[in-house]
Amino acid sequence: MAGSTYIEAVREALWEEMEADERVFLLGEDIAVYGGAFKLTQGFLDHFGADRVIDTPIAEGGIVGAAIGAALMGMRPVVEIQFLDFLSCGFDQLTNFAAKCHYRWGGAVPIVVRGPGGAGVGGGPFHSQSVEMYFLKTPGLKVVAPATAADAKLLLKAAIRDPNPVLFIEHKALYRAPALREALPGPDAVGRLGEAAVRRDGDDVAIITYGAMVHKALEAAETLASEGVSTRMVDLRTLQPLDDAAILDAARHCGKVLVAHEDTRTGGLAGEITSRINEGAFEWLDAPVLRVTAKDTPVPYDKGLERAFLPQVEDIVAAARRLAAY
Repeated sequence: MAGSTYIEAVREALWEEMEADERVFLLGEDIAVYGGAFKLTQGFLDHFGADRVIDTPIAEGGIVGAAIGAALMGMRPVVEIQFLDFLSCGFDQLTNFAAKCHYRWGGAVPIVVRGPGGAGVGGGPFHSQSVEMYFLKTPGLKVVAPATAADAKLLLKAAIRDPNPVLFIEHKALYRAPALREALPGPDAVGRLGEAAVRRDGDDVAIITYGAMVHKALEAAETLASEGVSTRMVDLRTLQPLDDAAILDAARHCGKVLVAHEDTRTGGLAGEITSRINEGAFEWLDAPVLRVTAKDTPVPYDKGLERAFLPQVEDIVAAARRLAAY
């Protein structure tokens, strides 16, 4: 098939940045000899050597701590967390140390912590969580969640070059999705963190989302278009910092806003976005901002229950219809 998958885009970004900058190195569980749980770093050890592709113990706190130390000494480490659910074990190092170093000492901590997040593959409650909100409220951390293969490459390169610690969330259900194959930008192209993308333009309802939900939203937009409802679809791409200008512009343009995400409802990003819209675009609203989210439960293992837990295309369509008719 023509084009590259999402996982190939992540791999290409890592490879190119390691070729371009000898300070960039990788560390994580099973990433060297085995090539990673998803085989993303297969062949890296042979090409770059054991000094730059490092297998670690199962100790996320130690992995993130080692990366911080290396960054403070001038290196640019990229940490792989095998499943981002387990970054909870490195929470203190990332939020209480890496995120605050610049504010305390003025020094840079250019680390990237990356790995698979999200549900939809039957991974159960310990391998399927949306972890973004645990970290998004921490000043000093940037959080990125690309939805396309091209963005996965462009934004990972930007994250590696950024002087701040970045959490880079790769949705595992997108890794090898055939529909996401696309031509990738060349090695000199680098994205910009903090900028949303308008994936579809429209006038009636604005749908704001990120990650795997982007593709469900685009599918929903096709159904809505057949019913005469025009949607503007905003892909946030970066969750911290948010692109307030893109969010408020969509709200002002359409007057009706739907925020969708795979994360749970309580404490999810939709609440923060709704507050920003109320503060910055209330006079333009013609309806209350609606949310389409996952249920407030752990992620089920059973595929049928998992589907019921996750927001689906039909949920987005139903909410958009409600807004359109308001």
